[in-house]
Amino acid sequence: MELDSIFKRFGRDVRIADDEGWSTEIFRAFVQPIRYKNKMYLEGVYTPAGLSEKGYYLYIGPLSHDLTKLEDTWVFADELKLKTERAEKVYFQNKACYVWAVLMSVTQEE
Repeated sequence: MELDSIFKRFGRDVRIADDEGWSTEIFRAFVQPIRYKNKMYLEGVYTPAGLSEKGYYLYIGPLSHDLTKLEDTWVFADELKLKTERAEKVYFQNKACYVWAVLMSVTQEE
């Protein structure tokens, strides 16, 4: 089964946008929270009340929406507004197959 058909069948609706008003059409990708055991390499933010952890998400999406080429853009999935922290293409042999990214949730105050 081709990956694009897997995204379309099992992914969730997302779109990519920037602050200038540019936006992609809605497409399907996987966006899931990164659980505690998987985010030991991610840093929290120290506040006067103590350590505050950001909400991090794993993105797996189609090459047609290549986050590795985009700067200062947001990924929207349902009510989530997510900023790309790191994005890479994932290869099988010598062929890029999909885009992998770590996204950070953004609140209105930020």
